[in-house]
Amino acid sequence: QTTLAHIIANSSKKNGTRFVTLSATSAKTNDVRDVISQAQNEKRLFKRKTILFIDEIHRFNKSQQDTFLPHVECGTVTLIGATTENPSFQVNAALLSRCRVIVLEKLSVEAMEAILMRAVRSLGVRVLGQGEQHSSSATGGSSESLKFPVYIEEKALNTLAYLCDGDARTGLNGLQLAVQARLAAGKTTPLNITKGGSADGILITEEHVKEGLQRSHILYDRAGEEHYNCISALHKSMRGSDENASLYWLARMLEGGEDPLYVARRLVRFASEDIGLADPLALTQAVAAYQGCHFIGMPECEVILAQCVVYFARAPKSIEVYRAYSNVKECLRMHTGPLPPVPLHLRNAPTRLMKNLGYGKGYKYNPMYKEPVEQDYLPEELKGTDFFKERKT
Repeated sequence: QTTLAHIIANSSKKNGTRFVTLSATSAKTNDVRDVISQAQNEKRLFKRKTILFIDEIHRFNKSQQDTFLPHVECGTVTLIGATTENPSFQVNAALLSRCRVIVLEKLSVEAMEAILMRAVRSLGVRVLGQGEQHSSSATGGSSESLKFPVYIEEKALNTLAYLCDGDARTGLNGLQLAVQARLAAGKTTPLNITKGGSADGILITEEHVKEGLQRSHILYDRAGEEHYNCISALHKSMRGSDENASLYWLARMLEGGEDPLYVARRLVRFASEDIGLADPLALTQAVAAYQGCHFIGMPECEVILAQCVVYFARAPKSIEVYRAYSNVKECLRMHTGPLPPVPLHLRNAPTRLMKNLGYGKGYKYNPMYKEPVEQDYLPEELKGTDFFKERKT
């Protein structure tokens, strides 16, 4: 995003347009007002346009973002905001409606390989192809690090292109750390890179690249959009009875650092929303999983959540209760006028006055009857209503 801003800045200078950069991590509202004031003067006196670039715009709160509204509306500044968060959640709706959202997707594996190849060429590192071999022995010391050429396995570059998850910065940093670590170690390896001969060189393998990244780069943000994307994927996978996908999305969340109690709470909801009366024991499983996670925490509780997730994926599904309760809520929302009173025979009568007013009169105490009791429990206006039947829309 910042690179694109620099490209726009260089292009705008050629056209005589001012380009001003602010970072929401350090700028204050007064800084924004000063820039807008200068932009107004430039526009009025010199007919010169101003482009205002705000990096990490989500760091501005809603009232600070409101500062831009009238000036974006009248064209005083052309606002470009960069954010790593979902603008639907972090940017004011009024400001968002006046802007065009451009989503920058992750780089493809092919694009990452091209970037990494360009980087190794600029570093003078040679790529060791699949047909070229090396022995497992290592010789030399740190004093030899500058005397021998540096090689990197083609497989190592391919692995790095996958592990960086479309983030060029992560890929380049991982490559840099791997190269620096091998140069610091200074260990050389006999390489079969010439016909009928061999040469010593410093070799970077797939394992060295993984060490440079420290771990597989799992894209996950506990407070951002990916948090909601993954829990949605987990919920829908269990609903679709796909136990493999359910386990995968659970692992994505837990390995990315998600709070296990958050996942457990969502499972409690799922037990009643999607399984319901098709398997009443599902709710017991979910509550037990939550308590287990609370007792022992990560990483021991991961298998508890995995068991619960697989149980839910395999369980029969029913939304009967969920749909019926939704119908009740719709009935309450759509009702016009005052809500009907509780029928007198259903009211409790703890005092003499209430009894005299007819509270509880005519109520049939069900345990006293052997045969089924005919008695209305809904208000007169709703008599005969069945919330468990599909409602017409």
